[in-house]
Amino acid sequence: MDHSAHTHQAAPSTEPVNPHNHHAREHEGHNHEGMIADYRRRFWFVLIATVPILALAPMIQNWLGLQDSLRFSGDRVVLAALSSLVFFVGGWPFLKGFWQEITGRGIGMMTLISVAIITAYAYSVGMVAIGSDETFFWELATLIAVMLLGHWIEMKSVLGAGRALEKLASLMPDEAHLLAEDGSVTDVSVSTLRGGEQLLIKPGEKVPADGIIVRGESSLNESMLTGESKPIFKSIDAQVIGGSINGEGSLTIRVDKTGDETFLSSVIKLVKEAQASKSRTQDLANSAAKWLTFIALGGGVSTFLFWTFFTGQGFGFAMARTVTVMVIACPHALGLAVPLVVARSTAIAASNGLLIRDRTAFEEARNIDAIIFDKTGTLTRGEFGITDTLIFDNSISGADVVAYAASIEAHSEHPIAQGIVRDSKQSWPVEKFRAIPGKGASGLVEGRDVKVVSPGYLRDHGIGMEDPRFEELSRQGKTVVFVLIDDDLAGAIALADIIREESPGAIRHLREIGIRCIMLTGDNRQVAEWVGKELGLDEVIAEVLPEEKAAKVREVQSRGLIVAMTGDGVNDAPALAQSNVGIAIGAGTDVAIETADIILVRSSPADVVAIIELARATYRKMMQNLAWATGYNTFAIPAAAGLFFPWGVVLTPALGAVFMSASTVICAVNAQLLKLNRHPASK
Repeated sequence: MDHSAHTHQAAPSTEPVNPHNHHAREHEGHNHEGMIADYRRRFWFVLIATVPILALAPMIQNWLGLQDSLRFSGDRVVLAALSSLVFFVGGWPFLKGFWQEITGRGIGMMTLISVAIITAYAYSVGMVAIGSDETFFWELATLIAVMLLGHWIEMKSVLGAGRALEKLASLMPDEAHLLAEDGSVTDVSVSTLRGGEQLLIKPGEKVPADGIIVRGESSLNESMLTGESKPIFKSIDAQVIGGSINGEGSLTIRVDKTGDETFLSSVIKLVKEAQASKSRTQDLANSAAKWLTFIALGGGVSTFLFWTFFTGQGFGFAMARTVTVMVIACPHALGLAVPLVVARSTAIAASNGLLIRDRTAFEEARNIDAIIFDKTGTLTRGEFGITDTLIFDNSISGADVVAYAASIEAHSEHPIAQGIVRDSKQSWPVEKFRAIPGKGASGLVEGRDVKVVSPGYLRDHGIGMEDPRFEELSRQGKTVVFVLIDDDLAGAIALADIIREESPGAIRHLREIGIRCIMLTGDNRQVAEWVGKELGLDEVIAEVLPEEKAAKVREVQSRGLIVAMTGDGVNDAPALAQSNVGIAIGAGTDVAIETADIILVRSSPADVVAIIELARATYRKMMQNLAWATGYNTFAIPAAAGLFFPWGVVLTPALGAVFMSASTVICAVNAQLLKLNRHPASK
C-alpha cells in the first residue's frame, strides 16, 4: 500500500519529554485514530453499496443467468447512482492522495488507483448515457472496497508505534506524599516537584521521582527499568529511580531529579530518537505500482492515439481499446498481492502466538544476521530457582536443608525466599520467626533453631567459608544462602534466574541457520557469562546500563549486520526501537510490547525461530504474487491494446475485467497456500 495519502509514521521529536506532559501525543494519537475510523466508515459504506451494485451489474447477471429476474425499468440509472456514491464517498481518499502525488511529483499507487477508478467511472457513466450495458461499475466498487480495507488494516498497525511513549510516561505515579518539617504528610502532584523536597514512600508504592534515601531501608524492584532480576536492598544515602516499586519497608527520600531530568524521561527520549532514526523500507508493491502506472498511462494514451489516427476503426473502437487497457492494468491484483499474503501470514502467526505489529519489520526478519536477547524474562524465566544444594553436615540430607530453609522463608516475600519455597517439597511450622535486617531470618523449626542467612552474616559472626564449591558458585554469579541449624553450618542453597526450557533449542537452531546469537543484559558479568555458557551463545554483553542498550544495538549494526532485539522490559524499549526488528516477549511490560514490531505471546524464545521461518515463507509468497500481478500485464496490456487484432483476437472491456479478476483470484489462492512449518525447536 502507498503511504502518500497518510504519513506512515511521523518522525517523533527528539526533545526531552516530561512524563506528565503528554497531551500533545494524545492529541496526535486521536487524530490518527480519526483517520482509521474514517477509512473504516468508508469501507463499510462501500461494502454495503457493493451488494446491490453486483446484483444490478449486467455481467454478473449474465454469469448467474438472472438477467430476466433482476432487470427492471431504470435499473441502469440506479446502478449509476449507487456507483456514483461509491466513487465519491469511497474513492475520495484515493482521489485526494492522487492530487497530493501529482502536486508532490511522487506518482505511485494512489495515481494508478485514481486513474483506474476515474476511467472506469467516466466510461461507465458515458455508456449508461448512450444506453449501453458495457459498464464497469462492479469492478469500480470492488476495487474501492479492497483498497479501503487494505489502508484501514495498515493504518491500524501504524497507530501502536506512538503509544510506547505514553506507556513509559504512565510508569511514573501522578501523586507523591510530601513530607513537611513538622512531620505532616500532604499529597501533591508529581509535576509540582522542583527538587529538594522530602517524600514518604509507603510499602508497595511506586517511587515518584529520582532521589536519595534519607530515612528507612527496603528492597526496591527496578526490573522494569534496569533489567536487574532481583529487588535491590537499599538504605540511607542510596539512590532510587522514579518508577521503581518499593518493597517491604517505608522510605523517606529527598527529591534529586524531576521532569525532563529523570531516568525515566531519558529512557523516553532514547525511544523517541531510536524511532525517529528507524529506516522506512519502501513497499515493493508501491514501487511496482509506479512502473505499472507509467506503463498503463502510456499504454492507454498510445492505444487511443494509434486506433484513432492511424486506423479506420473509429473513436468508439479506440475508446474501447483504451478503457480495456486501463481496466486490465487496474491494480486489483497488485494492490492485493502483498496485503493478501500479509493477512494470511498474520492469521497464521496469531494462531501460533506470534503477533505482527509492523509489516515492514516483519518482512525484514527474513534477512536477520544477528539476534540480541535480553536475559531476564527472555532467555530466563525472571524468577529464582534452586540450582545447587551444598551439604556441610552429613547427618542431614539436601532435601531437609531445603525444607528447613523453606519453612523460614515461607514468611518472607523476597523473590529469593519465594524461589526456595517453590522448589521445596515440604516445610514445617515456624515459631518465634524473626527477620535479621539485610542478612536473613531465623526461627524455631521442629524444636531446632534455624537461620537462613547471607554470606555477610557469616563474615559478621566469624564463621569461615572456604569451600571451593562455594567459590565456584560465586564465580557463576549465583545467589547463595546458608542454613544454620542450632548455630552449626548445615548447608548452603544456590539460586539463580532459571533458564527457560525452550532457550537452548532455540539458540541451537538459530546458530544452525547462520544467525549470530548475542545476549545483552544489565545483570553482572558472572551471571551473564554463566547463562551464555549454558546456552552456547556467540557473544555476551553484560553490565550494560539501560541508557546504553540502544547504543550497543547500534554497535552491532555498525558491523554491517541486520539486527533483531528480543526483550521484555522498559529498559529494552530503546533497543527494541533501534533494532531492525524489535521482538517483545508477551509476558513483559506494555511499553516493550508497544515499542516492538512483533510480540511473542507464549514468551518463548523458540518462537523467534518460528517468526523468522514465517517471514522467509511470507517473502517468497509476496514475490510470487508480485511477479504474477505485474508479469501478467506483459501479455494482458498488449492484448488489450489490440496487438493481436490482425489475427482476429480482440479483448473487449468486459473480457479485460475478467482477466483482471482472474489475476486477483490467482494471487488470493497463492496467498492461502502459505503455511508455517515449525521446526522442532519452535514447538
